Amino acid sequence: MSAAAPHTAPHIAAVPARTHEATPGQTVGPFFAYGTTFPKKHEVVFPHSPGAILLSGTVRDGNGQPIPDSIVEIFAADTDGTVPRARGTFRRDDHSFTGFGRAFTSDEGHFEFWTRNPGSVTGEAPFFATIVYARGLPDKLHTRIYLPEHTVALAADRLLSSLSAADRATLVATRTPAGNLTHDIRLQGEKETVFLAY
Repeated sequence: MSAAAPHTAPHIAAVPARTHEATPGQTVGPFFAYGTTFPKKHEVVFPHSPGAILLSGTVRDGNGQPIPDSIVEIFAADTDGTVPRARGTFRRDDHSFTGFGRAFTSDEGHFEFWTRNPGSVTGEAPFFATIVYARGLPDKLHTRIYLPEHTVALAADRLLSSLSAADRATLVATRTPAGNLTHDIRLQGEKETVFLAY
């Protein structure tokens, strides 16, 4: 019985040259309501209920112009720092705190959520985990919106302490006299929001 000839892989030079250009990547947006909208999606808590606040802002492009067809999502712990486990995001029952909300920006790039001030889960500075979808983006963008209080925790935060003062400012909301929060998200350019890579 003769030994079988060893198997040899085809030589790389045998692979034909590419004859087509690579397909361009798709960008995020503009958005259609189908599959992304549901009643009260921006009401993480019932409006004007005890502890409810309004978190609002504007999504802006590199020239500072508002982006009218973006989506902003937030997720946060409850005021006492507990991580929400309740169901009901897509069928709001006006009393369960799910921690999650989604808002479409208006023609002026404005978004708003009815929510609560998040508490600290493990001693870190409280924040809203935030995702932005907008036209022209190759993928969604992750960022955070921190509460302006808790100065000691803010100073000790690993992310914030790694940034310059100007960059830190892009992640910290402003408290209004009425107790609500405002925070603009800038996708690029001057005062560009710090975004996180996962």
